[in-house]
This record gives sequence, C-alpha cells and structure tokens, in this order.
Amino acid sequence: MELLKIDCLGRQLRLEASMAGWQQLFWDRQLVSQLPATADPSAQRDHQFELLAKSQLDEATGMPLPDEGSDNSQLLKIRLETEVHWQPFLLKYRLFVNNELQSSGERNSKDIERQQPELTPEKPKQQSWLGLASLGFKLFKSAKVIKVVLAGASVAAYSWLFSLQFALALLACLVFHEYGHIRAMKYFGMKTKGIYLIPFLGGLALSDEKINTRWQDVVISIMGPTFGLLLSIACLLAYWLTGNIFFAGLATFNALLNLFNLLPVLPLDGGHILKSISFSMNSIIGLVGTVAGALLGVYLSYSLGLALFGFLLLVGSLEIVFEWRGRHQSHLLPLDRYGQWFSALWYLLTVGCLIGIIWYFAKSGDDMLALPLQILQS
Repeated sequence: MELLKIDCLGRQLRLEASMAGWQQLFWDRQLVSQLPATADPSAQRDHQFELLAKSQLDEATGMPLPDEGSDNSQLLKIRLETEVHWQPFLLKYRLFVNNELQSSGERNSKDIERQQPELTPEKPKQQSWLGLASLGFKLFKSAKVIKVVLAGASVAAYSWLFSLQFALALLACLVFHEYGHIRAMKYFGMKTKGIYLIPFLGGLALSDEKINTRWQDVVISIMGPTFGLLLSIACLLAYWLTGNIFFAGLATFNALLNLFNLLPVLPLDGGHILKSISFSMNSIIGLVGTVAGALLGVYLSYSLGLALFGFLLLVGSLEIVFEWRGRHQSHLLPLDRYGQWFSALWYLLTVGCLIGIIWYFAKSGDDMLALPLQILQS
C-alpha cells in the first residue's frame, strides 16, 4: 500500500509498504531502495540512495547528461527515515539530502483515506474494430441507456416471478440498499458511477476509485444493509399505523434480502466486513477470536433453528480463515483495535435487528410473512 508521497528535488518520492514489513521507495516512478520483510515491522527503517547533482540531470527526463568534460561525480546522498505504527496507524518520516534535513512530518489513517492512488501512464492504443466497439460501448454506457435497460429487465424478471406491484417494491428495496453504498462512497470523497440493477442477482453500486483502507471497506459494505434495516423499520412502523399487510411483507422480505447480504461470503457485503475485521488482527489471538466468534454464531444459528444461515456462516468463516495468512500482502490499511470492535458490534447489531424483524412477522400467523423464516430454517 502507498504510505507516503512527497517532493524530493522536484520529483515525486513515493513509499510503498506492507504489514509484513517490506518497503519499496520510488523516485519519479523508479525503484531506488527496497527493504525486505522484518520480524518487527514497526521499527524505524532507513532508505538510502544517491542521485547526480541537479545541474548534471536533464530537466525533462531526470537522466544524466552526456559527459562533456564536466565533473559528473558530484552525487547527492538521499536518506529517508521512516517509523511505522500500524494499529493505530501512524507514519513518521524525515528526509535528508547530504545529511541536511529537507522535510519531515506525520501521516495517519485519515491521510491514507484521502490519497489518490498512483496511476501508470496509458500507452497509446491503435485503432481497431475492437477499440471502436469499446468506444461505442462507453458512449452507450455514458448515455445511461444500460441502467434503463437493466432496470426494465429487472422489472420484467421479478414481475414474472411475483406480481408487478411486488416487483416494483422489491426494486425499491434494492435501490435503497445500493444507495447506502453510494452515500458511504461519497462520504469518503469517492466519485461514483451510480446504481445498476441486475435481473435475478440484485443490484450493484460502482465507484470510479479504489479504496485505501479497511475502514472504508467496512463502512461502504455495511451501509447498504444499514439502509436496508432502516427501510424495514420504516415499513414496520407503517404497518403498525395502517395495518396494511403490504408494508409487513415489504419489511420482512427486505430484511431477508439484507440479511443474506450480510453473510460472510465474498463478494457479499458481509464477506467484505468480516474479512476486513479478521485481516486487521495482527496476531494469532485475533485469528482464534475470529474462529471462536464464527463457531458461536453457527451454534446460535442452529439453536434458533436457522439452519441455512448457520451453514452459510460456517462456510464463509472458513473461507476467511483460510485466506488470513495472506493479509499482509493487501494494499489496504488495517483497522485499529477500536475500528475492529466497532465494526464487529455494528455488524452483529444489524444482523440481530434484521433477524428480529423476520422473527416478529413470522409469529403473526400469516403464511406469507412466515416464508422468510422458513427459508432460513430450511
């Protein structure tokens, strides 16, 4: 992940690192220093490299000028001292040129969230039929025709399975869920492409930018189910006020939809949330806690008769545990201890409320309202 990007002699100096301890330093996109993984990734580390004096460098390319009798042996010794603390994240740095301090400072998780990823220059593309087709597709997409086509196809698909009224209500639930993701993306200053409805598969909220931290991943992922929970609560209140069974059905089926999205199976929202939590735990104790929590969840699910939910919870948790050893290779900044606990409580509270809504309507005596609970018990 990118930890630092500062100016050095008129060029960009960029530091890449991982929780495993390895670091790479780039000057004007050229690798100038590399440090291997270490047993103590939080220790102070020094990068050192040499550059020709500015007068001996080509201003356009940064490469040495041809030797025309001048002394090209004048070198600038560059040293970057770094000290990284991962939980909570804090980077301290000092940049020296010929042992003279040029700049120093600190960076925290907020700085990482706001940074823009390094982009590689695009190579000129030759015109081809494939390129023209791609351009046509982009124009087609930019006109928002695809969104309209997918939305129409979704209405037709769900109307075929249910009624037109229920299909429109279901699509409203999907849009509200995806809007939660969009709001979270905009909170972090990310540009969004909007919401796409996919027949029989649900919806998708897309962004033009990549996330930089596990906290961003958690918030963006959980805001969809959180918005879905708020919609189910609003429908529950509407049912209490009007007695209209339509609001009861919308509340319980919307709760089921969002509950499945919280299953810890990638690429569902729950998979991203629990993966971010468990991958941020930098010790075997964290892994043991994750396994114990998953087993407790499976036991409670089967105790409550939620066989399907318990089975999928077990499968998803095992998937995350098997991938845990590769967490250090991720480019995402991990959650600190507070972030791990807060994310876990947010997740469990949302799951509990959604199950509570499904359970409440299942005990009403209506066969249709009992269907979501029967699905979970299957």
